[in-house]
Amino acid sequence: MVSEKRHGIEDLIGFAMDVIHQVGEKSMEFYGRGKPRTKFDEELVTEAELRLTDYFQSQIKTRFPGHHLFKDNFKNEDYTHEGKRYLWIFDPLDGVANFQAGIPIWGTSLALIENFWPIFGVFYMPATGDLFHAQAGREAFWGNKQIRISSIDTINDESLLLTYSRFHSNFRSNFPGKVRALGCTSAHICYVAMGRADAAIIANESFQDLAAARVIIEAAGGKICRIDQCEFHIDDYLNGQKIEEPLLVTAADKLSQVQRCLKPIA
Repeated sequence: MVSEKRHGIEDLIGFAMDVIHQVGEKSMEFYGRGKPRTKFDEELVTEAELRLTDYFQSQIKTRFPGHHLFKDNFKNEDYTHEGKRYLWIFDPLDGVANFQAGIPIWGTSLALIENFWPIFGVFYMPATGDLFHAQAGREAFWGNKQIRISSIDTINDESLLLTYSRFHSNFRSNFPGKVRALGCTSAHICYVAMGRADAAIIANESFQDLAAARVIIEAAGGKICRIDQCEFHIDDYLNGQKIEEPLLVTAADKLSQVQRCLKPIA
């Protein structure tokens, strides 16, 4: 058996790209097949998530048997600087309501970290063919095209803010542009990364949900921070607990502008 120490970054990224496309093909077998008279087909979503996760885990165990797989009860002391220094974070379905209803804005994310440092992140939307990916500290891409956050540094009536579904129950907003909820957090973050949206407000996420999108938005020149503009450290949530507070995703020079448009409802 070949030791994982012989695998370079090209091997790791190549594997990630291959396996996320394979997972995407398998997910399409379930896409849009929710029971038509059921608002949310939890049985379908659960089966799909289990099947996709089992497949991904089998691929990791075959190709990189010494690597860690992220789980909600992950503990820091199990993460070493030796052979098991790699940790894969796999989220089979982001945008599950869209997925089961046949709405194409959903996808699968995959990230890799080494000794608590991000290596790369990938987000794939099988129904649309959109592939977002980035290597930490380098450029972000949509397919083969390099992407960057919007260069327009002023929020105006043409700006777009993407939010979660219960946003208006938590905030009063005087955002001057359009406010939309598309139902998929990673897609929201990637749309900000490519300049299609100026900012996104996300909520009720976890380390697993954000690990890949975090790498992509940072490589594109943006950041994830708290609504009050304080620093947000995703690694504080490695143990799997929910990130209950809303977070703001945008360019650094737009943080204050967007924050001033939001007033939390007590």
